[in-house]
Amino acid sequence: MFTLSAAETQAFALSLQVAGLSAACNLPLAIALSYALTRGRFPGRRMLDAVVHLPLVLPPVAVGYVLLVLFGNRGPIGHWLFSHFGIQLVFTRAGAALATAVMSLPLMVRAMRISLDNVDPGLEAAARTLGAGPLDRFLNITLPLMSPGILAGVVTAFAAGLGEFGAVITFVSNIPGETRTLPLALYTALQTPDGDAAAARLALLSIALGIGGLLLSEYLARSIGKWLGR
Repeated sequence: MFTLSAAETQAFALSLQVAGLSAACNLPLAIALSYALTRGRFPGRRMLDAVVHLPLVLPPVAVGYVLLVLFGNRGPIGHWLFSHFGIQLVFTRAGAALATAVMSLPLMVRAMRISLDNVDPGLEAAARTLGAGPLDRFLNITLPLMSPGILAGVVTAFAAGLGEFGAVITFVSNIPGETRTLPLALYTALQTPDGDAAAARLALLSIALGIGGLLLSEYLARSIGKWLGR
């Protein structure tokens, strides 16, 4: 029962690729956003905060539709990318990674902001009085101290990316070998006659991956926190 077919293994491998790519692309953006939203004081900060966290409250299908409008071949960004660089995101695994990244970015930012809130600003102020510049303070003090949140955010976003469905199927459809990730394969099995066994396997695999990701995220955050003496 727990032996995956070739198509299911392909969907699983594709899910790992898409979730990994989305987490890697989100990482520098999430660090910058979490720092700006936590320590920054600038006009429009609250609006930026709302936009970053908007995917948490919007239906995933709505997010996928917005991406389709913007990054489709006739969309303002998608048409420009295709005409100038030959890059097509819609109906591709790169587009699946984009949709997954948009949906998982708020989770990564929230984890990093929680960790950054626990960093004592006095340490940065002391470094500044000793002549350390902004970049030096960030790289040598702030970034290491917020590393538990960074690791937790990456793992949580990766785990959430493995289960993203609505935005992906709306933006890039359900193409075997290209955009059919694990949740889309589960959906396909549910729509297929005699697909109950495959659906059960994929559901159990999804549950196991989700639990494993959450436990790993908590373990890494606690381990790094203890190492830092927090």
